[in-house]
Amino acid sequence: MSITSAIKSIQDTMRKDVGVDGDAQRIGQLVWLLFLKIFDDREQEWETLAPDDRPYKSPLPEAYRWRHWAADPEGITGDELKAFIDGTLFPGLQQLTEPDFARQHSLTTTPVSYVVRSVFEDAYNYMKSGQLLRQVINKIQAAVDFNKAQQRHAFGDMYEQLLRDLQNAGNAGEFYTPRPVTEFMVRMVDPQLHEKVMDPACGTGGFLTCTIEHKRARHVKTPEDEQVLQASIFGVEKKPLPHLLATTNMILHGIAVPSQIRHDNTLSRPLISWGPKERVDCIVANPPFGGMEEDGIETNFPAAFRTRETADLFLVLIMHLLKDGGRAAVVLPDGFLFGEGIKSRIKEKLLTECDLHTVVRLPNGVFNPYTGIKTNLLFFTKGRPTTDVWFYEHPYPAGVKNYSKTRPMRVEEFAAEQAWWGSEADGFATRVGNEQAWQVGVDAIRERGWNLDIKNPHVGEQVSHDPAVLLAEYRQMQAEIAGLQAQLKAALAGALERTE
Repeated sequence: MSITSAIKSIQDTMRKDVGVDGDAQRIGQLVWLLFLKIFDDREQEWETLAPDDRPYKSPLPEAYRWRHWAADPEGITGDELKAFIDGTLFPGLQQLTEPDFARQHSLTTTPVSYVVRSVFEDAYNYMKSGQLLRQVINKIQAAVDFNKAQQRHAFGDMYEQLLRDLQNAGNAGEFYTPRPVTEFMVRMVDPQLHEKVMDPACGTGGFLTCTIEHKRARHVKTPEDEQVLQASIFGVEKKPLPHLLATTNMILHGIAVPSQIRHDNTLSRPLISWGPKERVDCIVANPPFGGMEEDGIETNFPAAFRTRETADLFLVLIMHLLKDGGRAAVVLPDGFLFGEGIKSRIKEKLLTECDLHTVVRLPNGVFNPYTGIKTNLLFFTKGRPTTDVWFYEHPYPAGVKNYSKTRPMRVEEFAAEQAWWGSEADGFATRVGNEQAWQVGVDAIRERGWNLDIKNPHVGEQVSHDPAVLLAEYRQMQAEIAGLQAQLKAALAGALERTE
């Protein structure tokens, strides 16, 4: 049975279990099991490669290792299996780095211990049936051998499909940026081998895996280069499911100990507490937009930029985290481009402290079905003010009127932008305007109150009578209205709290 067929069969088995409700829970359940199987495969590899005088020592107690409780198809099952997972395995992994637990099990705490603990900190066993759980485990054991190169490659492709499936699982889609978008953004930022790359809201790790592949293909020639690469990738994710997905994704992409993928909220630290040593060379990110942070988070930021809107706070943080000369590519919604008030102040900071050299305006549907809101890719370099902004309107491919699950965006669509892009070293001197590209001076943007919602001057107002297009526009308007209602509700709630 192929890995893809096995995963489908596993999900069909999970659907029979009364405890697992919906795709997001099924994927969460599947991924913590896959994590333990893949980790056990990696441990076998480390054991084989370890020198005789320094044998590999697992950070897990023997009873917690996949080979001990899961690998035997005739092993524990039913109530005994469920009791072990819920009452022993999960509590143990969640306190793996506690001194008392380590002493009790004669463990040495290592960076790997912290990775495993962080993965299981908020993980959950949704399955109620120990018999069905044993069936799932046996299928994983039979299908996945991460130490076989061919299977490792096939599994990487399958994992990418799992992440795409997650995009269709309701709100869980907020953690997944389509692969063509992440690849294009990383290519244009072009991180070099020694450059530190960060995603402060890394979701399932798509930008970081693209960065790893980009660096390996262009710069890694020796084992020493690989060590430099492994130490140059940093990510933070607040929510447990995407953090688990991102950590597993790093292991699949050859990061032996992905301890730089932290389970935390990057916004929860005061901005001034991020010191010079924590600055990075490149940031590639799709911060959550349309959401509101919990009360008090905004007080970590200067008064001029205090808002509870997540994407706005992240943009202020990203500007702060970049070194002088550091480069960023960030996904932001249309609402940021034309927003006023605090958004205007953030844009003024962006254009006066950074060179916002390019805005790629994406069409509707790139993030369907999670959101129909139009999005933009902002590319900027810190340390010099903006003089001109180039806008590039990304068109649909010929014959396509909207993206969908069956007709998603493809990375080849960005070939025209890449050919037009030019080099930042000469100030993008080769760029010329065309039907998709136009340039606007910073003085004109300042006169507009820092409004960056500048339409393509080469395209007149177009009235569409296509029902599919009109329906997509209607959905986008509804989404924007819902977002504004949420903001208004939060503002009113905050005002009422302050008057009590």
